[in-house]
Amino acid sequence: MNEQGKIVELYSGNEVTIQHLKQELEAAGIATLLKDGFNQGNAAGFVGGTPSVIELLVNEKDLSRAQEILKSIQGA
Repeated sequence: MNEQGKIVELYSGNEVTIQHLKQELEAAGIATLLKDGFNQGNAAGFVGGTPSVIELLVNEKDLSRAQEILKSIQGA
């Protein structure tokens, strides 16, 4: 995903919202990446981060389109 640019955070929130947004972005041809520090830390044996807060990352070149999709979902 990052061969075309920097990876940036689009949104952070709960798993249900993130999964819905991820699905809409990927349907529009925008690749996504999830960062769940809490569950990653737990899997590694550490506790850190905030439970249920997941970051949705996109390629910087797709950020403008992704923000438009995010706005349309939030406005619905």
